[in-house]
Amino acid sequence: FICFQMTFAAITAALVFGATVERMKFSAAMVFTAIWLTIVYFPIAHMVWYAGDVNGLMMEWGALDFAGGTVVHINAGVSALVASLILGKRTGYPKEPMPPHSLTLTMVGTGLLWVGWFGFNAGSELEADGFAGLAMINTFVATASAALAWMLVEKMAGHKPSALGFCSGVIAGLVAVTPAAGNSGPFGAIVLGAVASVICYLAVAKLKPALG
Repeated sequence: FICFQMTFAAITAALVFGATVERMKFSAAMVFTAIWLTIVYFPIAHMVWYAGDVNGLMMEWGALDFAGGTVVHINAGVSALVASLILGKRTGYPKEPMPPHSLTLTMVGTGLLWVGWFGFNAGSELEADGFAGLAMINTFVATASAALAWMLVEKMAGHKPSALGFCSGVIAGLVAVTPAAGNSGPFGAIVLGAVASVICYLAVAKLKPALG
């Protein structure tokens, strides 16, 4: 159980750096990780999930987070936003185009994430039972739905559906279904993935440029 939880802590810290890449020294990133995990991640994880047989504080309030929507994604997203505001804009933004260095590696990384995410979501049941199976199928269909929805919205916006858009949709679907993986039905997961993908596309294409 400790090793399983350790993987969540590791990936959550890594998610924060998606927003600060090329703007923070490696040594600073390591110091940040040690401090952030201790004072931000671990308390939230403890409150949203549980410790032994005792429910966490937010779980007592009625929070439903099957595999890390609050603990991992909201936690990392808010922290990444704050870190970006503190560090300031990346040099050259928005005058210089900043596509991924390698779309091939983007595709490889997305595939690894999708496969690994089955372990996170289905594994969060901590048993090989029906809820684990439900979490696994939800993770599959929500993500596929989100990937297709992103490319469809790209097409509707007048662009060619892209491999980068496919990857972005995959990530949007994975993130959206995570807290609901053990609670939603497969059809609900399909709808959830599609809606989340559209919202994320609009955030990337419209909101981010508007906010500078």
